[in-house]
Amino acid sequence: MKFIPAIFAIILCLAIEQSNAQMGYNEEIKQSAIQFVNTLDPSQKKLALLSFEDSARTKWNNLPVGLRPRAGINIGKMTEDQRKLFHRILSVTLSSQGYLKATSILHLDNLLNLYYDSLYYKKAIDDTMHKFLQDLQWSHRNFYLAFFGNPTGQIWGFKIEGHHLSINFSFVNDKLSVTPFFIGTDPAEYPNSEYAGWRVLGQEEDLGIKLMSSLSPALQQKATISKEVPGDIFTSAESGKRLLDFQGIKGAEMSKEQKAIALYIIREFVFNMEYDKALVEYDKIIKAGIDKIYFGWIGPVQEKEPHYYVLNGPTFLIELDNQGFMGNANHIHAIWREKGNEYGEDVLKKHYLSEKH
Repeated sequence: MKFIPAIFAIILCLAIEQSNAQMGYNEEIKQSAIQFVNTLDPSQKKLALLSFEDSARTKWNNLPVGLRPRAGINIGKMTEDQRKLFHRILSVTLSSQGYLKATSILHLDNLLNLYYDSLYYKKAIDDTMHKFLQDLQWSHRNFYLAFFGNPTGQIWGFKIEGHHLSINFSFVNDKLSVTPFFIGTDPAEYPNSEYAGWRVLGQEEDLGIKLMSSLSPALQQKATISKEVPGDIFTSAESGKRLLDFQGIKGAEMSKEQKAIALYIIREFVFNMEYDKALVEYDKIIKAGIDKIYFGWIGPVQEKEPHYYVLNGPTFLIELDNQGFMGNANHIHAIWREKGNEYGEDVLKKHYLSEKH
């Protein structure tokens, strides 16, 4: 029975490697943040450096800044060197796929202006609508970076946010929370010009449709949790709602192939994080049990028609909806949440219970 200690040794080594990788990831982000902070002049520091207790830390929004102002310093007020460091923070924080999605979402805001300008010149929208759209202030320049607490310390966080993007990281000693993580695209598929056919979040949508399409008619009926497609994800920034009930079909009811598709969806969200951190988060979901995950759907099972899906597990929540504007469903909102530890609430609670303050 000598193989038993060997197995334990392997497990211990893997756990140590995972812990070391996590700490290395935290340190890389910290050093990138410190580099950025060290470039700020006094007026920029007033914008970018906030208290860890500031209420903006635990609030997120996906609306354009013309509708909801943001905390922090925007890309437009950064120097070129600071913009380079901003992208260093993004690229250290996210995987290559996550970085590509985030920067594409930034770029889509520039394209939105071009798109609606073209509709205006074609007289497809009138002066009033054109003015309203301009006042939304879509722009790559209107994405914000805010630090909460000092990156040189043990408890701090940062937020990168603007229209259709909200990245929220919270650090407590060597622990890290990476949700809520919101991504969205408008249009979901760009309709014209040299960008025609560009789909920034195509996989997230396609995999949901693929999973629903793979179910038998009976399971599709059971997975359908409502007849009316919601106007947004249920746990949108301003709804104040939380999905406490598990609805739809359980993973235990799925075939091996259907479970694989559900896991593809989960990985498509979780592996937007840098690889080592993504493995830690994905491992939590797997250990909690794929059979305990619920999949729910609302709406037609096809593109261009309004639809919504949710994956709701013991430790996480993923939602996606594609809603319509000007004739078809071409506007995606999607979110990944870690239950009980958004903005580091769980690790903060444990920290405050164990430390005197």
